[in-house]
Amino acid sequence: MTLSVVVITLNEEAHIGRLLESTRLADEHVVLDCGSTDRTLEIARAFGARTFTENWKGYAAQKNSAIEKTTGDWVLSLDADEAAEPELMEEIRHVLDHNPTVDGYYMPRKNYFLGRWIRHGGFYPDRKLRLFRRGRGRFGDRPVHEVVQVDGPMGTLSHALVHNAYPTLEGYIEHMNRYSSLGAEIAAARNSGFSVLNIVINPLATFIYNYFFRLGLLDGHEGLLLNLYHSAYVSWKYAKAWERGREKGQSSNATSPPA
Repeated sequence: MTLSVVVITLNEEAHIGRLLESTRLADEHVVLDCGSTDRTLEIARAFGARTFTENWKGYAAQKNSAIEKTTGDWVLSLDADEAAEPELMEEIRHVLDHNPTVDGYYMPRKNYFLGRWIRHGGFYPDRKLRLFRRGRGRFGDRPVHEVVQVDGPMGTLSHALVHNAYPTLEGYIEHMNRYSSLGAEIAAARNSGFSVLNIVINPLATFIYNYFFRLGLLDGHEGLLLNLYHSAYVSWKYAKAWERGREKGQSSNATSPPA
């Protein structure tokens, strides 16, 4: 069984080398870029990756386009700020060499925030479906938090992906601001109005549940900040959904003909 690793990129020179180095045991690497102006593609080609450039179509569509360019029997889809533990790649090679009867595998993911592995608060094991038989898996069409949908039985791997997304607070807040805007599209489609439950109570309950009941407090200062700002993301998402609905209503009223 051959293995293809796929990743979509935009100005990922700080991460792409680590990802490709960590997955050297794969038979093929496919990098689909959407207009990087840094050394992302240069680094990818130095590792022997097959590189392509396409205009941005959205997370799910971009990842599905990358998957369509693979030739391996199995696909391992990673984000640019992720890498594989050496033990994970060895485990993947082992299961593929023994002709698996399932069509996809979940694997745990270690999230690092401000340089610390966050072990509690629901951030570990944070299992993700990333390995699947080619032709059996595609990303569902949604603006954000896209997930692979696999047609067939599933298995679970023991070793982990490593997620190095948030080395600074500024980067994390920017990321959450962008993702809350995308999440607002989903919430707005459900006609979410201004709700104290969504904007105040749900974020507060999320923080209390993750920080106290799921023991996020054991992750020190980093755990406090991560759980606090993750809860704020929930509030931002619904507030932006309400704002979009209000703007849409105002635009509709402005263009309506007089009675």
